[in-house]
Amino acid sequence: MSSSRQIEVRTGDHPTQKWGVSLKEDVFKRFISQESPLLHQIFGDQGSLFSPLLFGKYFDPCDAFPLWEFDSAILLSSLRSSGKTAVDWSQSDQEYVLKAEIPGGALENNVQVCVDNWKVVEISGQWRPQNKESSKVKDWRCGNWWEHGFVRRLELPEDADWRGMEVKLNGEVYIELRIPKKGSSSEGKFGRATEPENV
Repeated sequence: MSSSRQIEVRTGDHPTQKWGVSLKEDVFKRFISQESPLLHQIFGDQGSLFSPLLFGKYFDPCDAFPLWEFDSAILLSSLRSSGKTAVDWSQSDQEYVLKAEIPGGALENNVQVCVDNWKVVEISGQWRPQNKESSKVKDWRCGNWWEHGFVRRLELPEDADWRGMEVKLNGEVYIELRIPKKGSSSEGKFGRATEPENV
């Protein structure tokens, strides 16, 4: 039986420079050419939620994407037919759901879920610790973030109630987000979003 644990959803405590450096396609090609299995698992074209190639063409993961406007069965059909994806999303009358594999089994303690400006949910984590010599920036997310971690930023639908968002890790390798729709009566079961202190 696999274990699950909740993840706190953070809000309102982000530096403004976070994800300020875009991962351009030419930089990505040079970066992914390194011979690291974990690097390819996270960023390669293997269907990772955090890959710039997940949606069929190059797309910087730090740019917000309107995930729930697309049908996962259609958008991921080629990856599914080849067994190369562990990502799924759906919606019902009550909620939006995202399920995805978190790459690199030892990374679960680094996974963070934040709501940015109450419009974007971001899932991020470090895959390589930042050392003092390699960076002059305190927060790995403010520089060449892909050298240290991963991210996927998703636009929240207008009827999403981010305050009721629930997040958990299943078996320490799969993340599950449940976001109720406004006006639905679904009660939270795990990891509810916390209100920002300075609103």
